[in-house]
Amino acid sequence: MAVRIRLKRMGAHKAPFYRVVVSDSRSPRDGRFIEEIGTYNPVAQPAQVSIDEEKALKWLQTGAQASDTVRNLLSKQGILTKFHELKQQK
Repeated sequence: MAVRIRLKRMGAHKAPFYRVVVSDSRSPRDGRFIEEIGTYNPVAQPAQVSIDEEKALKWLQTGAQASDTVRNLLSKQGILTKFHELKQQK
């Protein structure tokens, strides 16, 4: 089973709000997911991002692949650098 960390779209028409979820890569974008690890609101100025760092690191260490947008969000939050540091220590 290929696990991905990706965005699940919520919110109204022309007012997107996203949840950062861990899901099977074969499930639909807004379909089933394994765990919710954060939120992303691009409409707010500046954009609001809240991601549970412990959950994100746990899923990255178990082999989950982040989508391009989520990878950028994780990078801006500093989670990817911590993941790479943990990877270097092992």
